[in-house]
Amino acid sequence: MSRLFSIFYDRIMRETEKACLREWRQALLADCRGRVLEIGAGTGASLEFYPPHLDELLVCEPDPGMRALLTQRVDNATLPFTASVADFAGERLEVGDESMDAVVSSLVLCSVQHQRGTLHEIYRVLKPGGQLFFLEHVAAEAGSSRHRWQRWIEPVWKRLAGNCHLTRCTEQAMIEAGFEIAQVERQSLRKVPAVVRPSIRGVARKPA
Repeated sequence: MSRLFSIFYDRIMRETEKACLREWRQALLADCRGRVLEIGAGTGASLEFYPPHLDELLVCEPDPGMRALLTQRVDNATLPFTASVADFAGERLEVGDESMDAVVSSLVLCSVQHQRGTLHEIYRVLKPGGQLFFLEHVAAEAGSSRHRWQRWIEPVWKRLAGNCHLTRCTEQAMIEAGFEIAQVERQSLRKVPAVVRPSIRGVARKPA
């Protein structure tokens, strides 16, 4: 991801955060417990919404530009739990097997190089019964005009938007990785181009 993109990312997303994402993040993260890992944490938009009773929060971000802003945000925050920043990517999580109570992905499973590998890594690091809290934009309904537009635009979009894919079927990919979908909501993102609007958010669980 370019340094320029990381600098302007928060400005690009500002209106969408106000319109829906802040409310969605707050509701989604309220039930996080124990040791929590957020993958692809970007500039730290979710940081303020973590509940105070966490044991530990580890946020990872492989992009240097994003990570610099994330580190600054963590350092400047007054948090009631231990928080640290790491540089590893979702495809190779540098934490132990079954060591996390929860993993959080927010607008990141669209842009990882290998979505299947990332989901298998998340499954590996979660304890039995552990939860994946997700908020992701996804492919539109197959055969719809929006899905056709997503497929047409995606090759260029990926280059402009940090490897962001428009046509990933993320819910199905989670199921194929072994997760049980405990809850899911489907809603349109606001203040974004039409091709990015389909979204899912909810909780997937690693079987106990």
